[in-house]
Amino acid sequence: MRIKSINNCKQLKGKRVLLRVDFNVPLKNGRVVDDYRIVSGLGTIKYLLGKGAKVIIAAHLGEPKNGYEETFSLKPVAAYLQKLLKTKIRFISEIDSKKITKILDSAPDGEIIFLENLRFNKGELSDDDIFAKQLASFSDLYVNDAFSVCHRKQASVSAIKKYLPSYAGLLLTEEVKALAKVLKPKKPLVVIIGGAKISTKAPLISKLYSEASEILIGGALANNFWKFQNINIGKSLYDKGSEIDIKKFFKRGKLAPKIFLPIDVVVETKDGRAVCKKPMDVLSSDTIYDIGPETISLYASFIKKAKTLVWNGPMGKFEENSFKHGTLNIASLVASRSRGLAYGLIGGGETVNALKITKMEEYVDWVSTAGGAMLTFLGGEKMPGLDKIIY
Repeated sequence: MRIKSINNCKQLKGKRVLLRVDFNVPLKNGRVVDDYRIVSGLGTIKYLLGKGAKVIIAAHLGEPKNGYEETFSLKPVAAYLQKLLKTKIRFISEIDSKKITKILDSAPDGEIIFLENLRFNKGELSDDDIFAKQLASFSDLYVNDAFSVCHRKQASVSAIKKYLPSYAGLLLTEEVKALAKVLKPKKPLVVIIGGAKISTKAPLISKLYSEASEILIGGALANNFWKFQNINIGKSLYDKGSEIDIKKFFKRGKLAPKIFLPIDVVVETKDGRAVCKKPMDVLSSDTIYDIGPETISLYASFIKKAKTLVWNGPMGKFEENSFKHGTLNIASLVASRSRGLAYGLIGGGETVNALKITKMEEYVDWVSTAGGAMLTFLGGEKMPGLDKIIY
């Protein structure tokens, strides 16, 4: 695999670089409350500035529905980035090619322009050529450093590459290299999959099944398997219509041998108590919210032998004290094993948040917030954002 990385571009001084980043961060009262994605992207910005490029930052925030919505403005993010870099950033509230070109003509090398939320423009989500040409009109080069949206066919991710020489940013380059290690893993490979939607996880399970020693299922994902087997899951969350995805993991009515489901669960009863039960004992009035202690012990026995670990998706409703134990135990186990004993890869926003609670994220080899894109890449599916920059 070859990556057309920006550090292979010899001439950057004075060039106008359209840099697509993932600064889709949580805001509260107009303030950034979690800067992980911003800090992760600083390397590429500093590299481009150091080479004398004029950087035009393009990003999205949330899912605005009807053009401009103040709640989804990137202005607070631009202000936060300015404080981090201690460099003046000019925020552009409207993408007007002529005005931006004029600003860039007079801007010194090393200047940063920050565009307003791309998704305020209808052409962004529709991968519109006209909008992509508009973005390209005031740029000399395109750099994609937003791996988290590379599985999306959008103008600033896909169509833009028709009109500009395109490169991968430093963060995207690291991300792809980190994920690629899992495709040819040191064995045993143990895959831990939680969360809710089986439709997004099924390709990953299928792709890694032959290489994996064990695939450990948790979270609401397990409910889909039990539902398929006509085991009562009470009021628990599951994917309606998931039978097509689940069916492929069963042969002659039996679950594929490498796939493990929880052997006990923690439910919330109708009177609000947290009770540990066997899956077969779940009542119609129960809601499954966590894996139980026996499951944690079973999964730990596999994790402790692994040479490669992949984890995506929490084991339960870890935001609540009564149901956090499964997820946080798995997080600690994966982090502990990743301290030189195994290659550890963790991805997905909720998964990363759980890891942060343990304060052990520094021990994991690669921590990715790109949950959907990570699943798509490891599942071997097409990624429009990687065309022309990954060979």
